[in-house]
Amino acid sequence: MPVALTAASAALLTLSGCMTVHGEREMLPAVSKAEAAKALQQFVDGFNTSNRKLDPKVNPTYETDSLLAVDQALTKAGHAVSPQGNPKFPPLTLTSPHFTVPRQAGWPKIFLADVVSNRNNTRWFLVFTRDAVGAKWKASYLSALGDNQIPQFKTDRDGYAEVVPADAEDSGLKIAPGKLGKAYTAYLNTGKGEVFAPGPHTDQWRQLREQQGRQPGSRIQYEDQPSDYAPVALRTKDGGALVFFSTFYHQQKTVSEGSRINIPAEIKGIMDGPAKESSRMTFTTLSEQVVKVPAAGAAEKVAFLHRLEAKTSAKSL
Repeated sequence: MPVALTAASAALLTLSGCMTVHGEREMLPAVSKAEAAKALQQFVDGFNTSNRKLDPKVNPTYETDSLLAVDQALTKAGHAVSPQGNPKFPPLTLTSPHFTVPRQAGWPKIFLADVVSNRNNTRWFLVFTRDAVGAKWKASYLSALGDNQIPQFKTDRDGYAEVVPADAEDSGLKIAPGKLGKAYTAYLNTGKGEVFAPGPHTDQWRQLREQQGRQPGSRIQYEDQPSDYAPVALRTKDGGALVFFSTFYHQQKTVSEGSRINIPAEIKGIMDGPAKESSRMTFTTLSEQVVKVPAAGAAEKVAFLHRLEAKTSAKSL
């Protein structure tokens, strides 16, 4: 949904020459249309450079928080396979951008870019954030949504969206955005809880883990933990919210005595310590997900729309 934008200073706005409105206290648009378009292009340029050079030092120039952790791990894995880079990487293009921009006071500030990707013509949803005036906008979350998953956001009469604070007790949601990580990891660890709707990222994933964890000659133990990366929530027209959040899960794989775990080249790129032959290894994976959280009192449960993950570290024991 296109959002009509007006340019506004993120720092100071002087009115009638006699009153100063401070951006850290007043509700101001998070970004102008021109700034949002520039941030999106910076993401495309950085994405193409990092995937072409397979240089993990490029990722922090255009990404931050959970998306940086995911993509930098993927870049390191790619570099381990192709140290010379990937000059034939097909460039990413993002077209038909829609920007969902909230009014915000204080920092960090965020906005959402909804674009058509040339990767299977899917729509990518990119959350951009920055922590101070003059700081560079960087992408912190990425999801791909189908047309039937794209929500309608609540906007004011000027077309600006509403951010739901992470730990607001009066959020009007079935669960506050800041509590999602703890609730999700507790559910994955125990199978208990009534917050989340069944599907491939909840009950079906637990079933898959059970199957994969008990194969002939090998065992995998799982442990999930919330991450420290801040969630991002935007209010939808129905009173719910679209929420981006991230979690970690850890695996310990053990194979039968006398066997050794094969370590492929891409895993060697994220090893913590030497890649020695061993019958036991641990892996840490960062998972970022986007969910639809219903309004408080609604019959629906929290529904997962998309999940993106990458192994960020591995260790031979």
